[in-house]
Amino acid sequence: MDLEWMAWTFHTAVFFITIILMLCAMTIWQVVSPTIERRGFLPLVTTRGDRLFIGLLGSAYIHLAWLGLTDQTLWIAFAIAMIWMVVVMRWG
Repeated sequence: MDLEWMAWTFHTAVFFITIILMLCAMTIWQVVSPTIERRGFLPLVTTRGDRLFIGLLGSAYIHLAWLGLTDQTLWIAFAIAMIWMVVVMRWG
C-alpha cells in the first residue's frame, strides 16, 4: 500500500503558520485583557475568539465560492476575505 502525502509548498506553510500565530496572539490578548461578550451586526453575542472563527470560516467560503464561480485571480478573493475579517473582528 503506497501512501500519498500532501505536498507542502511555501504558500501552504505560510498559511498554517499565520493561523498558528493568530491563535497565539489571540491567547496572549485574552490573558492580558479578558474579552467582554458583545452583540454586533452578527445575530448572536460573540467574543473575540468567536469572531475570529466566524471570520476564518467566512474567508474559506469566500475563497471556495470564488474558485467555483469565476476564473479571475484569487488575489481578489483574498482582498475580499481580508475586508470580511476586518469587518467581522471590528463590528461583528
